[in-house]
Amino acid sequence: MRKTITKLSIYCSLFLSLAGAANAQTADTTVEFKPSGKLWGYAFGDYAYKGGSDNIGTAAAPVYRGGSNQYTGMPVNGNMFQFRRIYLGYNYDISQHFSAEFLLASEDDFNAGLDNQAAGDILTNGKFAPYIKLANIRWKNLWHNSDLVIGQQSTPTFAKTGRNDQTSEEVWAYRSIERTITDIRRTPSYDMGASLQGWFDQKGCFGYTALLGNGTSAKPETDNFKWFYGDVYAKFLDKRLLIDLYQDYEKLNWGVYTKGPNGNLYHDRNMTKLFVAWNTKKFTAGFEGFQNVILGDVKVTGIDKNTYYRTSKAMGLSFFVRGAILSNSDGKQVLGFFARYDNYDPNGNLANIVADKNVATYAATTGNYEPTTKEQFVTYGLDFTPFKNIHFMPNVWMNTYNSALSSTGTNGTTTYAKMNGNVSGVNGTDVVYRLTFYYVYGK
Repeated sequence: MRKTITKLSIYCSLFLSLAGAANAQTADTTVEFKPSGKLWGYAFGDYAYKGGSDNIGTAAAPVYRGGSNQYTGMPVNGNMFQFRRIYLGYNYDISQHFSAEFLLASEDDFNAGLDNQAAGDILTNGKFAPYIKLANIRWKNLWHNSDLVIGQQSTPTFAKTGRNDQTSEEVWAYRSIERTITDIRRTPSYDMGASLQGWFDQKGCFGYTALLGNGTSAKPETDNFKWFYGDVYAKFLDKRLLIDLYQDYEKLNWGVYTKGPNGNLYHDRNMTKLFVAWNTKKFTAGFEGFQNVILGDVKVTGIDKNTYYRTSKAMGLSFFVRGAILSNSDGKQVLGFFARYDNYDPNGNLANIVADKNVATYAATTGNYEPTTKEQFVTYGLDFTPFKNIHFMPNVWMNTYNSALSSTGTNGTTTYAKMNGNVSGVNGTDVVYRLTFYYVYGK
C-alpha cells in the first residue's frame, strides 16, 4: 500500500511539473509584444592646434591640397574648440517583424571660421545645422535570416548595418579621430534606397548586404543612374578573424556628346575593397585596401584644341592597430592606444596619359580623386576612458602631400607643371595636435 501511495505521489509530482512547464511555455508564447523605442546619440570634437600647413601657392594666393580633408586650408598656428559631429537618434521596435531608425546629424564643420572655405553642415549665419542622415524601416526575417531595409540607411562600404557589426569603421573604432580611407574619399556611408541584409548561418559568421541607392547620401537624386553596393563577409575563430569583400558600381555620365574625336562621353566608377582584421578585446589590427577605376574621368585639353577623356585608377592602403594599456578590475579598458597609416595613390596611369605629346592641360572630373596628388596619412594617440562611453584622447593628425609628376618634367611639348596646378616640386604636410573628447549617451 505504501509503495502504491509513493508511486502515486511521484506520478502526481511529474504531472504537476509537466503541467507547470506547459503553462509557462504557453505563457511565454502568448506574451503580447509591446512596441518600444530608445533615444540615443553621441558627440565628438576637439581642441585643435595647427602646427604645420601645406601650401604650394603664395601667401597672397594660397593653393591647398587635400580637397575635403579635415584641416585643408586651416592656417598655421590656427587653433579652435569645435564639435566635428553631433548625433541624435531614435530607434523604435514597431512589432516583432518591423523596426524603424531615425538619425539627425550635424558634422563636417572642420575649419569654418578660420578661413574663407567654411563648408559642411552650417547655415548662412555660420551656425551648425542638423540634417536627416538616417530614416528607414526594417522588415526583419522577410525570409530566413534576411532583412529588407527601405529608406535612408547605412551602406555596406564601412558603416555598421543591422546584420553586420564588424565593418571596417566598427573595428577601427576611432571615427572620432578620423574616417576610414574610403570615407575620406567620400564613398557614401549612407544612402537612400533599398537593401537586403542577411546571414548564411545562424550565428552571423557568414553574411551579405546588397543595396540599390541613389548615390547622393542625404541629397535628392540628380540623375537616372543608381549606385549598386555589394558586400560579403566571413568571421572565423569565434569572430576574431574578419574578412570582408566589397564592390560597388555607378554610371556618372553616359552617352553625353562631347566636342572632339571621342564623340559621346562614357563616365562611370567601380570600386573593389578588401578588409581584413584580427579583433579582440585587448588588441586589434586591421588592413583595408581599395582600387577605384573611374572611366573617362580625366578631362584632357589637347594642343589640337579638342577634348579627350581618359580613365583613372586610384588605390588606397590603410593599416591600423589599437589596444589596451591599462584595464580596471572588471577587465574594461581605462587607458588604450591607437595608431594608423594610410597611403593614397590616385595617379594610376597618369604617366601614360600625360605622355601623349598632344596633352596641353588636364583636370579630374571627380574632385575626390584628383590624380596628381599622392597622400600619406598618419595618426596616433592615447584613449583615456574614466567611465564607460566617455573618452579623452590626445592625438596627432598628420597628412603629407607630394606630386605624382615632376614639376620640371615634359612630354616634349608641354611642361607637366603647366598642365595642372597641383604638379609641384614642393612636399607639404598638414600637422594638427588635438585633444579629442567623445561621449555616448542612451547606449
